[in-house]
Amino acid sequence: MERPLLVYTTFPDLASALNIGEALVRERLVACINVLPGMHSVYSWQGTVARGEEVAAILKSREGLADALSAALKARHPYETPIILHLPVAGADADTAAWILAETGAGASNGSPVQEA
Repeated sequence: MERPLLVYTTFPDLASALNIGEALVRERLVACINVLPGMHSVYSWQGTVARGEEVAAILKSREGLADALSAALKARHPYETPIILHLPVAGADADTAAWILAETGAGASNGSPVQEA
């Protein structure tokens, strides 16, 4: 069975994260996006240390979609160089893994989706 994949990224605001996330869900590149607003960042960019407010996002997908998901994120992302980190999943609850795989087109759905909070 193909393993789930988590992808971490950031966005400049809640609206762009939700809009891009919804498009990726509709395209079945991700089963879900969790958006965490209110993040404060300190980062180095083009030789300058800067501060800013961002939102963090965790996308739930599968390993086989890593390249396609990265390309889709880059194509839509408002940042010149978006942060896209693939976080391989060492283990997952069987029902959670099956739901992610089913929602991203890899496997049959059992008809009972996992409720996201």
